[in-house]
Amino acid sequence: MSAEKKKTPNYAALILARGGSKGIKLKNIKTLAGQPLIAWGLRAAIDSEEFTDVWVSTDHDEIAKIAKEWGAKIHRRSPHSSRDEASSIEAVHEFLNENQDVDAVALVQCTSPCLHPFHLQRASHMMKNLNYDSVFSVTRRHLFRWKEVDMNESTTSDNLNPAKRPRRQDWSGELYENGSFYFTRRDILLKGLFQGGKIGYCEMQPEYSVDIDTDIDWPIAEQRVIRFGYFGKTKPQGVKLVVFAADGVLMDNQINFIAEGEEFRSFNLSDSIGINMLKDRGVEVRIMTEEESVCHTKLATRLGVTIAVEPNSKLNLLNTWRKDLGLDWSQVAYMGRDIPDMECMKVVGIGGAPADAQHFIITTSKFVAKEAGGRGAAREFCDHLLVVIDKAQSAMEIRT
Repeated sequence: MSAEKKKTPNYAALILARGGSKGIKLKNIKTLAGQPLIAWGLRAAIDSEEFTDVWVSTDHDEIAKIAKEWGAKIHRRSPHSSRDEASSIEAVHEFLNENQDVDAVALVQCTSPCLHPFHLQRASHMMKNLNYDSVFSVTRRHLFRWKEVDMNESTTSDNLNPAKRPRRQDWSGELYENGSFYFTRRDILLKGLFQGGKIGYCEMQPEYSVDIDTDIDWPIAEQRVIRFGYFGKTKPQGVKLVVFAADGVLMDNQINFIAEGEEFRSFNLSDSIGINMLKDRGVEVRIMTEEESVCHTKLATRLGVTIAVEPNSKLNLLNTWRKDLGLDWSQVAYMGRDIPDMECMKVVGIGGAPADAQHFIITTSKFVAKEAGGRGAAREFCDHLLVVIDKAQSAMEIRT
């Protein structure tokens, strides 16, 4: 008689995303580098492929909606675990009580947007294969600590001999929790601990160790994410086709008529620079519109790109273009604004939206610009795609 098959442990990734943040209002879904803050952690957790399920614990409908759109399951937090005074361990206990089959939890910090799948994979390996009971993230700092004393007292160092100050290169520094993630087995969590049993740590390099607490942290974090963040699974060849909707994206969403009845529209010159940069990298750029217009034709001629009128199904036309170029959907990017763009946004590898796009477009997008359509949104999307292309190129160089 064969031995009974061993049960695969249920590892749950959990992001706590309360709606009542005091430091930054609804910071969990505030846009950071074109995406909701919570999306960075969710994408890293999902793409790591280490978890039975990825969960978001929240008390807020909009956070729940966006989390679902990014592939998470939702745990509805009670008013008790959502109060300002509630601790993280209370929220985790509530989650465990409602999910009795979970064997271990990886608490992923929503405010650590430079997390990559390989960070989580490394910690998961320690838990699953090296028999650790808890593993948490740390970063190395080279800081000299001094004791806090009253004004009239003399302080002393905690980790330094002032007579033998080491050079940075001669001192390995110290490890500090950075709060990005905590992997912990169920029994230890139920004791009120995130670290217990056989404890291990995973060191994250300083460029990935980012934490957002106040508004002051936001612009710094955004620049770090643009440079060091995880932008998702991309093929080594990266983005090859970028399509822009004309109305509300490349042009503003207003139609103006002069006395003679002719219409005129507004276009941002910085958008043309971004589009030319994409073209210089070998990316095919095209425009799609629902109705014929002299303004659209002149714009396409000025940009030197193909334009097509499709009043019925933009998705069918986009699919034809994709097939003609021999691409899969991960190599296609699309920036849209309203209902006619929705189906295209759902299937492409990277969807973008101007700041004034309709809400359902914004929540579907993987990139949301700070500027409105016709006011530089397309340039922002181009800059974002160039970062993705550079990352894909680097990945290809490493593989070869």
